[in-house]
Amino acid sequence: MAVLEIITAPDPILKKKAQSVELVDDNIREIMDNMLETMYHDKGVGLAANQVGISKRIIVMDLQDEEDVERPEGFYPLFMANPTITDCSKEMIEATEACLSVPDQKIVVSRHVSVKIKYLDYNNESKELETDGWLARAIQHETDHLEGKLLLDYLSPLKKNVAIRKLTKLKKFSA
Repeated sequence: MAVLEIITAPDPILKKKAQSVELVDDNIREIMDNMLETMYHDKGVGLAANQVGISKRIIVMDLQDEEDVERPEGFYPLFMANPTITDCSKEMIEATEACLSVPDQKIVVSRHVSVKIKYLDYNNESKELETDGWLARAIQHETDHLEGKLLLDYLSPLKKNVAIRKLTKLKKFSA
């Protein structure tokens, strides 16, 4: 497995809608494994493929240390290809989120309390998952990435411009 480079805002790939995966085969599984390795390396809980420069509809997640919900043995890590939210609660909840592609920013976002999602798993099997809490929030966050939407897009135009200038400056100093 390899640790991939995390792409940070304002890189244009983060604003592009990711392409569907036809089949979860060995090539896609290698991408998933590398994404998971990268996510763990950078101490994240979720990662979308376009965050590592791959324009494919793939997300990986592992919230086992974050959640207070008991999950079945082997539930995490989650590997999802072509994740599609098929239903969500009307009830919303606000919470602060962070993102590996938007370093040093914490942004309050309103999200649906619960979601139902369809996806292909690591073995190319079609799955459905209904969940709430942090996992529902993480799913919404990562599927936003696949649509080209960033945390910054939840800010007012003024706050967004300030954050982008800050991120651009941070990129120059770390280069």
